[in-house]
Amino acid sequence: MVSTAFLFVTSRVVSADDVLAEKYAPYLYFEREEELYPVDAQYFIDNSDLYEIDNPNPVKLNPNASYLSSLNNPDLYSYFYLDHAEGTVNNNGVIDNYLDSGYDETIYYRVNNSGITKVIQYWFFYAFNDGDLNRHEGDWEMVQVVINNDQPDWVAYSQHHSGQWATWDQVERNGDHIKVYVALGSHANYLRPYSGKLGIASDTVGDNGKVLKPDSYNLINIEDQEWLDFAGRWGEFGEQSIEDAVSSAILGQAGPPGPKYRENGVMWDDPVSWGKSLLQANDGLFMAEWFIYNFITIFIVITIITLALISFFIYRRHKKYGLGPRIVSMFYIDGLNLKSIGNILCIIGIIIVVFGLFNTWYEVSYDFSGSGVQSLDTSGWQNLLKVDGLSGIQLTIPGEDGPMPVGTLDIPFSLIIGIGLILMIIATVGIINSKKLGLKYIWKGIRILIPIILILIVIMLIGNLIPSSESMGEDLEGASMNKIIGSISNSPMGNQESFSFSVTEGDVTETATLNLKWGLGLGGQLLLLAGIIIIISGIIELLARTQFFQPKTPVGKPPKEKRRKSKKEQEPPITPEQPIPPSTPPKS
Repeated sequence: MVSTAFLFVTSRVVSADDVLAEKYAPYLYFEREEELYPVDAQYFIDNSDLYEIDNPNPVKLNPNASYLSSLNNPDLYSYFYLDHAEGTVNNNGVIDNYLDSGYDETIYYRVNNSGITKVIQYWFFYAFNDGDLNRHEGDWEMVQVVINNDQPDWVAYSQHHSGQWATWDQVERNGDHIKVYVALGSHANYLRPYSGKLGIASDTVGDNGKVLKPDSYNLINIEDQEWLDFAGRWGEFGEQSIEDAVSSAILGQAGPPGPKYRENGVMWDDPVSWGKSLLQANDGLFMAEWFIYNFITIFIVITIITLALISFFIYRRHKKYGLGPRIVSMFYIDGLNLKSIGNILCIIGIIIVVFGLFNTWYEVSYDFSGSGVQSLDTSGWQNLLKVDGLSGIQLTIPGEDGPMPVGTLDIPFSLIIGIGLILMIIATVGIINSKKLGLKYIWKGIRILIPIILILIVIMLIGNLIPSSESMGEDLEGASMNKIIGSISNSPMGNQESFSFSVTEGDVTETATLNLKWGLGLGGQLLLLAGIIIIISGIIELLARTQFFQPKTPVGKPPKEKRRKSKKEQEPPITPEQPIPPSTPPKS
């Protein structure tokens, strides 16, 4: 670690800002399957050619940093891009080339001074972004430490187009070095190794792979780099037209702008405002993330404990009353009476649940048309988002081959509900009266409704989780992502709406229309119906007040034994002695 503000390193005086950056330099933790690590951005320049949208020929073969720095006006050069010569977004050519390149692992930093506030930014460049929802050449990510009155105050971590900020006390650290947990493939930055599963990105995060420590990478001042002013994209950006470029941006296939131009320049020019605009970390969020990360273990433990308790209660019923002639109490159906009706309804509800487990619970469909973004045109309704019990949450990105999992657990929801149904049926073994059986039915019906209720709550709240910035790209005008998501949130049970966009290139403006419909799928409707039916069956069993079979011993408290009589009860009562009559004097 640098211990003074004035050391000469590679013929350069080490400033106070350099020392500050070294003091808080991050530890980066990667998932074990990660192949790409922060690299010197010169690697990408050395292996790329420069192109411009609408021009199939390269503007410059093997451009150097000096040439790129001259393309510094975003109004003129935003459609220029570096295209890696060894691969595309559709293959692993860039990744393979990077693995053979031998460039040093590098992290860039800068210190932004604003009065008593200093912001230390750490920028990471990755050769390729191999995320589930976006796959593109080049990847710029960043974390920052905010210093107030010479004390660390808070941090902000970038995550795709958004991120998270946290107080200094919430950050995991090694001394003053912040810990950053990097998502597999997408390289989003997280505060905990179990984060990432909450949210649409469904990132995989862990601390079971490579660890980059401050002494294992080059820490370089980014403001000394010639290429910093390059206003174009770091990676392939469409193919031959503005339509392709817009489509690539929407599909997450476009290379990103450089650090000075990320999020329209806000990350660079106003890092405090950018950081505070992000979602704030809190202990409740950390707890939810930990629960999802460890869900399989928790579910197995709870299932084993539940099965053990059920077995204990069945054994106790067997010893005390017996299990009855039909064993499973929901099978006591013998005529048109309340207990039989309740059991019949419960069985019907279970059958409906089974059908619901294999059908869609919630879905969002779209129909996209218009000349502005031709590659996204559809020939009818297409699935955009689908939630079911087998694949969890799936998002189908327009233009891609098929759906991909998003924010799902590592175990099917249907299996969880199915195991719960089996445990409920087992739990009814040997129940002797309808009141206890009815309570079990009611609680089971409520638990069946919970997934659907949670889905509707999430749909209602998701509008508040979308960042306020336009996330459809600078080239689309009209309805924003916020408006689209807001419409869905305002009518979670279902609706249909149309949104218009415009795409402008030069003096030509072309329009596109997005038709959207959403709501509960067949599976969600069946689960909702089944939960209500099972709850009603439980209420009917409560009203039945019936005993299903004759137990071994009478139901209720056993008869009291006859009390032993006390001594007073055993002996005759003591009465006052009768006066002895005077004896007759003997005759003389």
